[in-house]
Amino acid sequence: MQANNETGVRQPLEGIAEVLRNHPAYFHTDAAQGFGKDIDTLRNPRIDLISISGHKIYAPKGIGALVIRRRGYERPPLSPLVFGGGQERGLRPGTLPVALIAALGAAAEIALRDHAKRWETCRRIREQALAALGTLDPKLTGEQSLVMDHVINLAFPGLDSEALMVALKDLIAISNGSACTSSSYTPSHVLKAMGLDDDAANACVRISWCHLTPAVDWLAVAERIRSLV
Repeated sequence: MQANNETGVRQPLEGIAEVLRNHPAYFHTDAAQGFGKDIDTLRNPRIDLISISGHKIYAPKGIGALVIRRRGYERPPLSPLVFGGGQERGLRPGTLPVALIAALGAAAEIALRDHAKRWETCRRIREQALAALGTLDPKLTGEQSLVMDHVINLAFPGLDSEALMVALKDLIAISNGSACTSSSYTPSHVLKAMGLDDDAANACVRISWCHLTPAVDWLAVAERIRSLV
């Protein structure tokens, strides 16, 4: 995983690649969260396979890609999951969604072209959010120097995440886990694996944004939270 989808923490891909420098193991990274955002990391030639999801870079939903790097003339030994025609070199048969593929390509080109501008916007939103919310002494999740610029995962002592989500719904939309587990009310397995107990994990909320996010009155958000504590 290039970056965790709940905490935004970047994983040490460069270090893993260095450990594998002279090892025959194939190295795959799930880059759904980082593709188009944390660009240089994915250019490491030791990474053999990269999976991406189009909607994360504003392509239509329903399109993604698996990027496969050859080792000389040798491809990673992948086997198809479904069988039929010979499309995608026999790996994924079926009629290709040409419009979605073209849209993913265009979105990737735009993400690279506008990377610096998007990063600056996301970084500015992060600074504004932390400046306002920092007055409430929140507990930030994960090593903050490794967190992507468009995600904050944090908790406010004594405040349950469900109560916080309800209280802020007219100001901002937040979550207490990943979209993948939105129907589950158990504590996040990610936060539990990081050493948080059930109470601490249940207090955490995830706030994320992008370069298209409308201006947020973070001071109003902070005041609403202050009224709950």
